[in-house]
Amino acid sequence: MVEKESDVAMQTSSRNDGMIHPGIASHPGTLRGEMNVRGNYLFTDLCNELSVPFERFGNLILYDNPAFGLILGIELSRRQKLLGVEGRKISRRELRKLEPHITDAAAGAFEYPSSGVLSPYKLTVALADNAVENGVKVSLNTMVSSMSTENGRITAVNTNRGSIRPGLVINAAGVFSDIIAGMANDRFFSIHPRKGECAILDKKKGSLVTRSMGLINLSAVSSDTKGGGVLKTIDGNVLVGPDAYEQPEREDYSTNASNIDAVLKKHLPLIKGLGKGDVITYYAGTRAATYEEEFIIEKSEYVENLIHAAGIQSPGLASAPAIAERICSIAVETLSSRAAVIPNEHFNPCRRTAPVMAKLSLEEKQAAIEANPDYGIVVCRCEGISRGEIIDAVNSPVPALTLDAIKRRVRPGMGRCQGGFCSPLVTGIICEQTGMLPEEVTKNGEGSHLIFDDGKPKP
Repeated sequence: MVEKESDVAMQTSSRNDGMIHPGIASHPGTLRGEMNVRGNYLFTDLCNELSVPFERFGNLILYDNPAFGLILGIELSRRQKLLGVEGRKISRRELRKLEPHITDAAAGAFEYPSSGVLSPYKLTVALADNAVENGVKVSLNTMVSSMSTENGRITAVNTNRGSIRPGLVINAAGVFSDIIAGMANDRFFSIHPRKGECAILDKKKGSLVTRSMGLINLSAVSSDTKGGGVLKTIDGNVLVGPDAYEQPEREDYSTNASNIDAVLKKHLPLIKGLGKGDVITYYAGTRAATYEEEFIIEKSEYVENLIHAAGIQSPGLASAPAIAERICSIAVETLSSRAAVIPNEHFNPCRRTAPVMAKLSLEEKQAAIEANPDYGIVVCRCEGISRGEIIDAVNSPVPALTLDAIKRRVRPGMGRCQGGFCSPLVTGIICEQTGMLPEEVTKNGEGSHLIFDDGKPKP
């Protein structure tokens, strides 16, 4: 696997809300709808195998007008039957029992219990770690610059670090998937980046929300975007957003104050007790939408050894396991035309894991500290992250060698102070474990050095 960034999960894979959609927002008869429902189902076993925290908190589609609720109910009932999604209508009274802090404007809701939430970056890291444990080579800081083709086959994938002679190429390049397709002379689609911005609220307000929810209006019923909302994250924060708007840039992750204000103004009133002062950070992500607003999961019609997993916009995260199933099936079929494809009898779907101290009981913590005293040294006060957990992250199958890479794995810097206290300590641990100089440690890869010598980062 080649990845142009310094770590996995640095772009779209981590820049989303982490919601595993139930599938009810997808249009029946679409590949997006099929993959969403199947992918949602697969997440329970997948997360158990990878030891990735996952909860089916459920999703509420709110409405503020009883008449609109009747119309909405007809459409949602139709989708439930066609898509195979379980759901029910709940009254205003029952809604307030489920969500005591819900806005008085909500007249009722439709509940979808299969909806879940997880950390998208922890899932991506877990998948990468498990792949490496099973023999996959992950090449970071490796950018594809061109491809060589001959007689309808890709003969070389050329990168900044040399050329690869592939038997099969799977194009899963997100917002760059149309460009990769063009390198193989198979560009039949275009990506138009669709940006969204989210805000994250302090954990102290996490108890006010138990599900994901959004207030829907008539225009949202037929829309290809879901309108955003409020949800409780797997780590106990409250997430607000995202919005959705078109932009020309593929990697512009800047946030705009007016957009964040609009997101907060729209969604904070859904829950009594939430306010702007609870925001601890915000971020943006880009969806890889096609003009057909549909997933592209297929073997190339013109290039013998190319498979596309493109146009994977929302609900791409929820659909990911199902997309992987289909890509694997196509890959086996394609490779079988040239040679026998034999299952790896030694494949282990279960990932090796290290202790997560904040989740352990007092007795379990004591046992872990007795086995390794580094687990008893707290580095990140906000999140309760120990020195031992950071050392584990640095030495993981896909090593975490930047501050953000450490953050994606074990969360130092994700609390109220946003790394103000622990960043120097994490930097010191990276240097200690790798032999790097402090001037060589970056926040998130090239161009993000934290410590300078005479105004210039050391090479």
